[in-house]
Formats: sequence, C-alpha cells, structure tokens
Amino acid sequence: MNFKVSSSALTSRLQAISRVINPKSIYPILEDFLFRIESGKLIATAADGDTTLETEIELIESEGKGRIALNAKTILDALKEIPEQPLEFSINESSYETVIKYQNGEYRMVGQNADEYPGTANFPGEKVSIEIEAPILADGLTRTIFATADDDLRPVMSGIYFDIDEEGITFVASDGHKLVCCKNATLSGKVKSSFILPKKPASLFRSIIGKEAETIKIEFDSRIARFVLEDFHMVCRLTEGRYPNYLSVIPRNNPYHLTIDRQTLVNALRRVSVFAPEGSGLVKFRIEENNVHISTQDIDFSTSANETLTCQYEGVAMSIGFKANFLIEILNNIPGQEITIWLADPSRAGVFIPTEQSDNENLLMLLMPMVLND
Repeated sequence: MNFKVSSSALTSRLQAISRVINPKSIYPILEDFLFRIESGKLIATAADGDTTLETEIELIESEGKGRIALNAKTILDALKEIPEQPLEFSINESSYETVIKYQNGEYRMVGQNADEYPGTANFPGEKVSIEIEAPILADGLTRTIFATADDDLRPVMSGIYFDIDEEGITFVASDGHKLVCCKNATLSGKVKSSFILPKKPASLFRSIIGKEAETIKIEFDSRIARFVLEDFHMVCRLTEGRYPNYLSVIPRNNPYHLTIDRQTLVNALRRVSVFAPEGSGLVKFRIEENNVHISTQDIDFSTSANETLTCQYEGVAMSIGFKANFLIEILNNIPGQEITIWLADPSRAGVFIPTEQSDNENLLMLLMPMVLND
C-alpha cells in the first residue's frame, strides 16, 4: 500500500482527531491512528473506546488498498517538524514496516495489525436523524459546556442535554449550582426526541466545527450518536439515564430586574473577587435604585474590597450573594453588551439573559445564590 499526501493537510487533520486519544489507555492499539485507503482517499481514525473520530484526507496519488495502525505520538512528533511538501508513504502489509519519505530524508517505523483496532459502534435501536447548521451547533455547545458537572455519581449531569421538539432544539447543562438553556427555533424535529452528549465528545466536536455555514447531520438512538461533517465523522456513546426536568427549576415570576453593562460587571467582579474568602468565593450585591454595590470580605485575613456600579434597576432594595467564579463564568458566556438579571429575593435563583436577543434564539442562564450572614 503506497500513497502520497500533503504534509500540512495530514498534520492538521491528525492533530484535530488526536485529541480523542487517551495516552493512558489500557489498550495499546488505542494509542495508534488507524490508516486506511478507500476510493483514493486516506481515512484516518482515532478512538478511546467510547468515542471515535474519523477524517478524510485527499491524496496526491495512491496505489493499492489496505489498513495499518501507526503510533499517534510518534507520527505527530515526526510530522510537525516537516514544512509543507509531499510525503510518500510505503507500507509493507505483511511486516507492517512503514517508510515515510520527505524531501531530505525518510522515517522508518513499524505499525500494528489493523484488525486489532476496534470497529465503529453500530446503532442497536431505531435511529433519529436531524440536520443542523454548524454555527448553531457550535454556539449551543459553547454556551453550555462550561455548566456541565464533574460528578461520577450523577453522570447525566456531566453532559449536554439535547431537547428536540417541534418548536426547536434546546441545549441544556447544569451542575446543580448553575443552569444554562440555549434554545434555537430555526431547527425543529418531526417528533420529540432527546439525548445526553458526554462532555468529552462535546468538547472534541466543538473544536473541529468550522465557522462556515455547513450543515451537520446528527443520527442517534438511545445509546449511540453519529455527527457527520464534510471532512470529519464522530461516533460516540451517549450518557444513559433520564435528564432532570430543567424547566421546573427556572423561576417564572422573578418580579425585579437589573440591566447593566456586561463587561463592566465582569471587570468589577474580577477586581473585587481577589479579596473574597478562598473557600466560598462569596461576593455580596447590594442593589438599590440606579446602582449596585459589590463587596467582599475575608475575615480570616482582614481583607475586603468594594465597588459601586451604575445600573438600571426596577424593584425593591435587596442584598444577595453569589459565588464569584460561577458568576464570572456565566457573564463570559452571555453574548452582547448588556445583560438583564431577574431577581425575586435573596434565597431564590437569579436569571441572567442577554438584554437583546434575536427572534429565533432564547438564551437563559440561572445561578443559585449563596447565604449571606448579615
């Protein structure tokens, strides 16, 4: 099996799919890329046992068909030092000896029998298919992934919930302290369906989605999902279980609302939170007409900080506390210049939304407050 390929094209694609590889895998074959030639194209595969990423690479020329597994770290470390030029691969399919020739030299390495490489999982049940524009999927994953939990005891909370119905698709994530709902009404399903995408494949696929107006096909059943881009395919095992009723925890009657410049609030929180107690990270908000007073105090170290910002506020004066790093995460993941915060009382969750949203989008973030001692 012989083929010739662009060094930059091969390196960039292998780097993209290599993120799925677990360097501490108990199966040595999963530390390899699987190379196979089909219809004059090189198909490179990387997997970790639960998630498989494939990419198709155009070849300059090829001879024969075949498959071989090559160590991922070795080949990536070697290729990243080669400037753009044609690479010529010559593979002995009986001994698995691989020779990679470039302009001024060659590499020699020995691969493994590709038959030992795990195959891609098939759908065990009836599958559902949808199509979604790449920017919509990228935005949904970006807005929610930070709010997923790291909780082995509640695996359903460690992924992103895709809730699809006739009104659109909603991306949901929550760790019990914060919750994000990102709904887009431009895509609707013929039947109500849902699945939970684990955090690792969600992060992997988000990193390879381009900004082009490309359509992504998603096929899924109760256990497996397949995401199909023009140049990449991802198949992953879904998180099994029932996602909590997220709509039931969103307050529907928070009567008071505060509107403020988002970046101004983020900058103030970063300054003031330096003096917050290390354990709790508590930041106190005292909200009154046209201004919000932000303060922190660490009694153990006799440190404190405070700032006052102007805002638009309609409601009764109140004091409420939030964990600083959670609040900064939420503010950093809301687009737009201004945000509106809907409040009820110091014991109930605050609801954060962009002040301006398009007709087809509805982004909502929720953060539980912290108990104030005074």
